Amino acid sequence: MRYGVVLFTSDRGITPADAAKAAEDAGFDAFYVPEHTHIPVVRAAAHPQTGDASLPDDRYLRTLDPWVALATAAAVTDRITLSTAVALPAEHHPITLAKTIASLDHLSGGRVELGVGFGWNTDELAHHGVPANKRRTVLREHLDAMRALWSQEEAEFAGDFARFGPSWSWPKPVRAGVPVLLGAGGTEKTFTWLAAHADGWITTPTEDDLGTKIELLHRLWRDGGRDGTPRVIALAGRYDADQLARWADLGVTEVVFGMPDRTADEVRGYLAHLGTKLPAN
Repeated sequence: MRYGVVLFTSDRGITPADAAKAAEDAGFDAFYVPEHTHIPVVRAAAHPQTGDASLPDDRYLRTLDPWVALATAAAVTDRITLSTAVALPAEHHPITLAKTIASLDHLSGGRVELGVGFGWNTDELAHHGVPANKRRTVLREHLDAMRALWSQEEAEFAGDFARFGPSWSWPKPVRAGVPVLLGAGGTEKTFTWLAAHADGWITTPTEDDLGTKIELLHRLWRDGGRDGTPRVIALAGRYDADQLARWADLGVTEVVFGMPDRTADEVRGYLAHLGTKLPAN
């Protein structure tokens, strides 16, 4: 398995560059950051963990732009992959977001992966003009539009929520395409969408019964005509060697650990210590 870390970025504590460098030095393979453009004060959408308008962490209000954060991380690392857990492409114009992601991939030597979500905060989406009942459609169209720009010399796209005529756009991603990982609850609806539009699954923090869900994912992947097997990225709490061994047997391909909201020195120490425990090291 690969091992990664996710930094819940904010305007306090360790910087993304510092955290990514410490993670790479400790032997980790992947570095993730989240995205919220803003949090509406008045919301009808409840947070998945609290069940109401309250938030479990004030960093939701303070989240850094993910692509700026990853660009700073790219500048001080050489090997670690740079990803989002998760970004919200439905909230951005696909032409400009495609340019941003392709530029970062080009400058980082092909290390970018795109973790995406449908968006639990439908009020946030509404501020961007995305109807709650169309968020999956908007995400699909924006991904398809970006893939056109990444892969075609003269790209064009015509959808209900994204549309542009023949256009030139460089740079292209270093690889054939930027891998897309869907972060969402492990349901048949999620996996059917994933099999058609993504390359792997990022579990939710409270996901259970992974064995059954991974079996379902693999079945729907095959039913969708996809070759090989999907990637499965599991979000972990504390280090648990027995759990990691079980997850490897179930088909988990990468485990991602969160970082504490502590001082930079404490986070660096945590990463160094955790790195010594990983089987890959």
